[in-house]
Amino acid sequence: MDILRFATAGSVDDGKSTLIGRLLYDSKAIFEDQLEAVERTSRDRGTEYTDLSLLTDGLRAEREQGITIDVAYRYFATPRRKFIIADTPGHIQYTRNMVTGASTADLAIILIDARKGVLEQSRRHAFLTSLLRVPHLVLAVNKMDLVDYSQARFEEIRDEFTAFASKLNVSDLTFIPISALNGDNVVSRSENMPWYLGTSLLHHLENVHIASDRNLTDVRFPVQYVIRPQRATDPAFHDYRGYAGQVAGGVLKPGDEVVHLPSGLTTRIASIDTFDGPVEEAFPPMSVTLRFEDDLDISRGDMIARPNNQPNTAQELEAMVCWMGDGLKLTPRTKLTIKHTTRTARAMVRELHYRLDVNTLHRDEEATSLALNEIGRVSLRVTQPMFVDDYARNRLTGGFILVDEATNGTVGAGMIIDAS
Repeated sequence: MDILRFATAGSVDDGKSTLIGRLLYDSKAIFEDQLEAVERTSRDRGTEYTDLSLLTDGLRAEREQGITIDVAYRYFATPRRKFIIADTPGHIQYTRNMVTGASTADLAIILIDARKGVLEQSRRHAFLTSLLRVPHLVLAVNKMDLVDYSQARFEEIRDEFTAFASKLNVSDLTFIPISALNGDNVVSRSENMPWYLGTSLLHHLENVHIASDRNLTDVRFPVQYVIRPQRATDPAFHDYRGYAGQVAGGVLKPGDEVVHLPSGLTTRIASIDTFDGPVEEAFPPMSVTLRFEDDLDISRGDMIARPNNQPNTAQELEAMVCWMGDGLKLTPRTKLTIKHTTRTARAMVRELHYRLDVNTLHRDEEATSLALNEIGRVSLRVTQPMFVDDYARNRLTGGFILVDEATNGTVGAGMIIDAS
């Protein structure tokens, strides 16, 4: 059974947490004691209905204010598929939290209040999901019950958003009118909107095709750990040498010829081991241990690829960076630690080309720094070679994070534009 990771996004009070609560409740994915706690809290707050948003808003400040602050992850499954949900905040000052939640998503649900229409924050989150290359986008027009389930209002919002999305890199866009509070078109089709001929939201989530979204062409295997169980009581493991990691691209099979980077030496795969035993092939996002026919000097941070299909080896990186540093700004000559796949090195900002206005898509080439939640294009100089691809080609080998050397806190997330 495959796993679909999806994130919710949108403006404040558009009903993101309520939608996830409704999904969990209607798909029977919550326990009785959880539901009782939510019902009790709803009564204590004087709410006439069960506030399902409390299922995801766990922080005390979130419950007091009725907003989402941090990314909340929830898990549930149906007979068709498993789901990992990232409930991301809507406020502009929590843009970095939204980027974190959407960075690993296969699909993003952008909620829009049917009364308010497409807001500035709706556009901002749509742009960020396209920048992060989230393959599938669902525009859920929520609170349809407050506009009398109007078909005209839904089509007006759909046309306005379609015009905006034409400027973005969105490959798959779906529109669904819903009422998260009442459950219309969330898990089952709504009788209140007979004019809507599409599927419910859960049906779309269960059936959206994600297998082809991952790069199965370019073999990329960043080595995370070398396994040498030298003291094993089983004689078969005395000479065992395996290289563990997560497949970032392509398909690996025993007997395949591969190249080790940075040495450039070639060998063949002897076997592919997993926790459950040997397998005949490995593909993203499987975590496996590779064994090779030859003994090579391989360590953490190295890369396994195909001899005729290698990633770019670069120390100069051009990237879009979302700055997450609170109290620290990104400026030319800022020194940072870069973490790319399993490799860590030091980096220096050579140049800030422009700062991007997320609302108008205007490029401010006069900008001299990036502050919290701002996005811009930068050039980086790295102390050791990185094995990279364009982010548009491979999100795993094209993305990286920047870490403040003084505090060891993550201050930036980057997407490589030009790997050459």
